Amino acid sequence: MIEAHNIHKSYNDLHVLKGVDLHILKSEIISIVGASGAGKTTLLQILGTLEKPDRNKESVLKVNGTDVYSLNSRELAKFRNENIGFIFQFHQLLPEFTALENICIPAFIGNRSRVETEKRAKELLGFLGLSKRADHKPAEMSGGEQQRVAVARSLINNPGVIFADEPSGNLDSESAENLHKLFFDLRKEFGQTFVIVTHNEELANMADKKLTMVDGKII
Repeated sequence: MIEAHNIHKSYNDLHVLKGVDLHILKSEIISIVGASGAGKTTLLQILGTLEKPDRNKESVLKVNGTDVYSLNSRELAKFRNENIGFIFQFHQLLPEFTALENICIPAFIGNRSRVETEKRAKELLGFLGLSKRADHKPAEMSGGEQQRVAVARSLINNPGVIFADEPSGNLDSESAENLHKLFFDLRKEFGQTFVIVTHNEELANMADKKLTMVDGKII
């Protein structure tokens, strides 16, 4: 599902990633842990094509069989929309839209049918136990409910891989535990690959594989 080799990233004189190699299989749940500043979020953003790595002839990044370095900016945006989902620590829901509308946004960006998109969004709301919240705006929902809406949004285009950056970091312990279990339910139901950056040791240890980053490298 994801093949990365010799990934480097620098910001001026700061060398954040120092030759990361990574191979993630389809439907694996991978956790990435490490101290603040180790490069976890930078790596996640590069794997998710939100950031560009430093280019060198030995660098490789393939997601779902596609060499992302071969895509131009328009092709990359289309590929990202169709193949990748994102979950962030702060749910990033748009406050003026309902849960249903927030979930549908990535599909509408991809010019998908409104009827089919809303049908799929309602199915996801039902799977996540949020059917009664479809017409509620974020301010009318709890933190755990908002994060589950964000999870549904990440799934609306049926992406092959979901990248999550501290997804439970802003939740109370009960909501965090429910979210962690949800990832495994989703993998079982939909077969997605999950790559999760987390400081939560419980979640990290639940993963199929736990990767530790130290000073810009996976050890």
